[in-house]
Amino acid sequence: MIVRAGPGLQRGGNLPHHHKLTKGMNAEYSNINSYDSIQVHGGSGYMLEYACQRLYRDARITSIYEGTTQLQVVAALPHITTGTYTSMLDELEAAAVAPEFESLKARAKAMDDKFKAAIDYVKAAENNEFLDLCSRRLYEMAGNCVMAQLLIRDASANAELFGKSAKVYLNLAEAEVMKHSNFIMNLTAEQIADYKKA
Repeated sequence: MIVRAGPGLQRGGNLPHHHKLTKGMNAEYSNINSYDSIQVHGGSGYMLEYACQRLYRDARITSIYEGTTQLQVVAALPHITTGTYTSMLDELEAAAVAPEFESLKARAKAMDDKFKAAIDYVKAAENNEFLDLCSRRLYEMAGNCVMAQLLIRDASANAELFGKSAKVYLNLAEAEVMKHSNFIMNLTAEQIADYKKA
């Protein structure tokens, strides 16, 4: 997403809908990756001679510097519900890809369809509390769908550089989108009270 936003910013453009996804996702991935690096090193990972201990601490405050992921969710929500991200996905879906990535493109399209169905389902409830409860999951679905499409596009242009990343990321993104889709599509506005009491 950073690569996609870069040229527009260089031309003096303003791409607020891109940076909301980018900031939130990057902050979350920095937490995940730094936590995993600590796990790899085990107990010694906390020792000062390893860089991962500094990265782990820095990752925790990255999201604060970037406006916290939840603030990015709130800022991105209007773009989710008004179709900004679905329009972006439609544009990416329409682009041709190299034949070896057609199967990935079909899987990414299925993810996009789940995202669009989840948006429609939440909007149909016409309940702001229901939308709030689903907002983080919709945000993560948007980020995963857009990132998967961008990686497939880049892999199609340079398979050696991006091919493996596209395949690996799609496996991860597909599972995440399915998880969030299942949660949203099995939720009803009547269940909101249960979450308030939980």
